[in-house]
Amino acid sequence: MTGSSEDVCVELVYDSDCPNVDQARANLRGALRALGLSMNWNEWRSDDPMIPEHARRRASPTILVNGRDVGGEEAIDGTASCRLYATRAGVSGAPDVETIVAAIRRHS
Repeated sequence: MTGSSEDVCVELVYDSDCPNVDQARANLRGALRALGLSMNWNEWRSDDPMIPEHARRRASPTILVNGRDVGGEEAIDGTASCRLYATRAGVSGAPDVETIVAAIRRHS
């Protein structure tokens, strides 16, 4: 997959105090680079009143591809929470590059 990311909408949803946001951004950059896509995505702070409905009630950090969570999780009820991902290297606070690449391929 090479070219632009016009046919795929990538979003990062996060809490402003989340310690894993920088790692999620770095892994997102790595995934887009691996796919030859432009480094364009939308970011939503979870407490932003303008956040779209599909991005609400997400644990932090969450990466969405065309509105679908890269880890397959649904929106949560209740207050903001931290997120953990199962990766090949073990449990992580951010999705790994491979998970993001697979989700972009699957949902675009």
